[in-house]
Amino acid sequence: MTPYKEIGECLITAGEDEYFFRPSFSAMSRIGEPQEIVQTFADLHHDELTPLIERANGAYGHVPAWLIEHIRNCNYGKRAVMAAMTVMQACCEDDLSNLIGDFRPARTKGRPFKRRMGLMGDFELLLIARSLITHGIIGKAKVRQLQRHESGKVTTEFNAFDYINAARNHFGVSRDEAAQLSMTEFQMLLAAKYPDQKGFTKEEYDAVADDYLAKKAKRLAKAS
Repeated sequence: MTPYKEIGECLITAGEDEYFFRPSFSAMSRIGEPQEIVQTFADLHHDELTPLIERANGAYGHVPAWLIEHIRNCNYGKRAVMAAMTVMQACCEDDLSNLIGDFRPARTKGRPFKRRMGLMGDFELLLIARSLITHGIIGKAKVRQLQRHESGKVTTEFNAFDYINAARNHFGVSRDEAAQLSMTEFQMLLAAKYPDQKGFTKEEYDAVADDYLAKKAKRLAKAS
């Protein structure tokens, strides 16, 4: 199966095995309850490595090989790794234990579970899981975000079924078809169906407001 990277799909080959990942609304629901989905996103992104990677991307346009090697040797938090494993498995129909590892009952007293490593390292695991969940619940489509849609409120849950129903209403597709959409694809379809939305983006509104305030200040200066 050919993955469409633009909407978050990816294909990983390990030896003779191929693993297809789709960050669909259905996959996001498999992560857990609406609150658990948001908590999983937070567990994946709230760490000391994310700002480092973002700064490297900003400075170089990519993550340099020397930094990747340094990051690979870091000790990742247990919550982040477990969250990444959950997201990866939710987005794939196949058993991923050989690729990402799993947790098994431990014989050591005081440790109920022991992790068995898979073929994929933690660095790659975290990067791919972050990309999948971002395409799944936030979206990465390059579309106009109108100011009236930017509430600024902190979201504590993500209800995938709400978006499945919205897709059915907007695009006239079946529930199964809607459930296979990622948030990125959902946004792209909305933008294609409603290309002439009226209103300002936040940046456009700020620019107009700044221009208005500057002209008003000049008028007041002349009047005084």
